[in-house]
Amino acid sequence: MSQAPRTKGERTRARVLDSATELFSRSGYNSVSLREIAAHAGLTHAGLLHHFPGKEQLLLEVLSRRDEVDAASLFPGLLGSDPAPALAAAGPCAAERLNRLVAVVGRNSRTPGLVALYAKLSAEASEPGHPARVYFVKRYRLLRAEIGALLGELFESAEPPVTADPDAVAQQLLALMDGLQTQWLLEPAAVPMEARVWEFLGNHGLHRP
Repeated sequence: MSQAPRTKGERTRARVLDSATELFSRSGYNSVSLREIAAHAGLTHAGLLHHFPGKEQLLLEVLSRRDEVDAASLFPGLLGSDPAPALAAAGPCAAERLNRLVAVVGRNSRTPGLVALYAKLSAEASEPGHPARVYFVKRYRLLRAEIGALLGELFESAEPPVTADPDAVAQQLLALMDGLQTQWLLEPAAVPMEARVWEFLGNHGLHRP
């Protein structure tokens, strides 16, 4: 997890990122200006530009900050440049990594602002030329590779071994998680996201520990 900001500049950058996250979550990237973010963070427009030269860079830092929190315990390769799965690195066993992955769904139910941010921006990023398009394409590519490798390891070690294609199941799992988050934003009480993910995994022989 990232260290808490210590210098005045680091604290200011963190405040700007917090404000951008809140405003992007509420209104989407396209509807929010740098001046609005600066005012929300208690800065002048020029003061914000001292730390972030443009809205595109600010958006990408907002997105990557959340990934940094998850990557160390789930998939170290998520933040690297090599799309090959990083499961060979030392770390928790496959079953524990799966448990942590599903726990992220539970955590998301306690952070509706971030869920809304990703839902809005991933939809906006489908437009050619959107500044977050490359980010989301790379993110999904890495997640499919990492989760597919994780499921392949678990399927192979299961008794009896699971014959499903782990890459296909990984893609289905990501689609399920994204769809559940959208439904949860609309009607939280009707969508137990974590439970539904475990039910899906249970259909493939993987159960909650």
